[in-house]
Amino acid sequence: MEQKLYHYRESGLDNVYIAGIDPVQNDAGEMVITIPYINKLLKAIAQAIISHKKGMSGAELRYLRTGMELTQAELAVLVHKDKQTIGRWERGETEMDGTTEAFIRRLAIEKLGLKVDLGMEELARRSVATAETQAIRLNFANDNYHLLDEAA
Repeated sequence: MEQKLYHYRESGLDNVYIAGIDPVQNDAGEMVITIPYINKLLKAIAQAIISHKKGMSGAELRYLRTGMELTQAELAVLVHKDKQTIGRWERGETEMDGTTEAFIRRLAIEKLGLKVDLGMEELARRSVATAETQAIRLNFANDNYHLLDEAA
């Protein structure tokens, strides 16, 4: 039996799906979704983005940047670009170069305290622009979020 996936758009990303979250009936009789341990979920999404087999999207870059509590201008200083370039990357107007993306992935691992066992060499290999959407499929079980598969 295949698990039903909840399309979690509340993150600002269109590619996040969660299994193991069941709707419950509220006092008004409506079916609602309650997301437990939201901070764990936000961290799991960041970890999935870092672990992508190919390059991240502009929306995913924005997700990581805001998670690291950096403005576009602050990130621009760290990657030696101007803030307009960061904005263009986030809007998908231009592609980010692989070296910069690998650096941003590494920075996110450090700033967000992620448990990602990928060295700089592997991060660089994965930081290749792609037009395909990479789904982030998470499973909620035992009070934690885990990748459902290795598609991320």
